Amino acid sequence: MKRPILLHPDPRLKKVCAPVPDLSDELRRLADDMLETMYNAPGIGLAAPQVGMMDRLIVLDCVKEEGETPRPLIMFNPEVVAASDEMNTYEEGCLSIPDQYADVTRPREVDVTWIDRDGNAQRETFDGLWATCVQHEIDHLNGKLFIDYLGPMKRQMITRKMVKLKRDRARG
Repeated sequence: MKRPILLHPDPRLKKVCAPVPDLSDELRRLADDMLETMYNAPGIGLAAPQVGMMDRLIVLDCVKEEGETPRPLIMFNPEVVAASDEMNTYEEGCLSIPDQYADVTRPREVDVTWIDRDGNAQRETFDGLWATCVQHEIDHLNGKLFIDYLGPMKRQMITRKMVKLKRDRARG
């Protein structure tokens, strides 16, 4: 089931999410809904707080090439356990901040641990776009948005645009 995506500014997007103590059918359903919502948006990552749920859960799939096999990942309690000194800059966007993009510099490579949909512990090294995406989504679980990496002027400008967008949509 597709879920509505919260738009910045929304206080839920600034809250730190609680770890998932146990996997339930309800949480698996949430993960499946989030994948459907992400693909439909379309996006390459989505965090639970973006759909109003305060669980440490993210989904991502950075396979964008036509004809390539999708690689949907569901991560409960994801955590960066190691990061490279080498940095990478990508132009980031966010489904909660539509049509706004900015360059963000993050570690080029990260080791991430998480619990998969079946309750198994996983660990993988991500680089390039996958590394950027997984860090962006984990930031959401910590109440941080990509615009928090920007200077105050740029951040305020984007926030004002979002307030106006929300007002316009409410009038709809």
